[in-house]
Amino acid sequence: MCILRLSALGDVTHVVPVVRTLRSAWPDVAITWVIGKGEHRLLAGLDGVEFIEYDKKTGLAGMRTLRRQLAGRRFDVLLQMQVAARANLLSAFIPARRRIGYDRSRSKDLHGLFINERIPDRPGMHVLDALGSFCEPLGLRQTAVRWDLPVPAEAFDWAKAQWPDDGRRTLMISPCSSHVLRNWRAERYAAVADHAIACGWRVVLCGGRSELERQTTDAILAAMHGSALDLVGKDTLKQLPALLARADLLMTPDSGPMHIANAMGTRVLGLHAASNPERSGPYTTRRYCVDRYDDAARKYRGKPAAELKWGTKIEHEGVMDLVTVEDAIAAFERYVTDCAD
Repeated sequence: MCILRLSALGDVTHVVPVVRTLRSAWPDVAITWVIGKGEHRLLAGLDGVEFIEYDKKTGLAGMRTLRRQLAGRRFDVLLQMQVAARANLLSAFIPARRRIGYDRSRSKDLHGLFINERIPDRPGMHVLDALGSFCEPLGLRQTAVRWDLPVPAEAFDWAKAQWPDDGRRTLMISPCSSHVLRNWRAERYAAVADHAIACGWRVVLCGGRSELERQTTDAILAAMHGSALDLVGKDTLKQLPALLARADLLMTPDSGPMHIANAMGTRVLGLHAASNPERSGPYTTRRYCVDRYDDAARKYRGKPAAELKWGTKIEHEGVMDLVTVEDAIAAFERYVTDCAD
């Protein structure tokens, strides 16, 4: 079998339970996954999977390279899990007898021309469940969701060394999504962080090495009255899951770290207005999420969220201002109360 899912970090995390389901049913099945470079760094070592990287910057030349890598091979099944034009075209370079793709309602960019079978059309599903339904044309059901991300022991050792096990709970903040319009204001993160500190919590900031993440982190730290541990840009993609696993609660917008933390068993205080948490929020529980998606739909689309096409993004300038500090503190306090019960 071949899986084609290039990006993004959160979405490839959602594919891992599909791999677990396939290998549980067929322990000897050979699985090849065509994946993006950063996503490969996160999932390298996933048992029973051969990874082939495709760098989108290489364009058509990279697609020809993939075809040469696959010379002489023909897959029984291709799971075409991405509908973007680049991924659709790339799939044409992967020889396969059965080419399973999305239902018509979720297809775009001529997706239907590159597949010969479709998953069931079931609107209203979480992204992870939609990806899980790729098992169904193969006669399987994804009835259990299991991640077990491939995190090396040395990554856990690194995470353990970042702060002492002194009994304090830890609120981790990963403030930036790759979609800039999903990001929250720095001063609002700072206000929630100070509230957590006043409750006796430790606050840790994490994130990547981009200029935006550095600037956002500096702005949060400058606006805080208390102090936080700044680990932004200091971890690798292999260390990130271990770091997130050490947190009691992660506060973040709709982002890759949200889904990695969920996969590692950490609860997530998700900040949602630009996207629907029922579709793309933390899979295990949305209890600690702030959900202003319906407010955003009414303000920017003139109709309630229930009347929008499933999966509609409302990425408008200022949409995340609908999420208030009070909303986030209330979600934080829900977690605190649940832990006390």
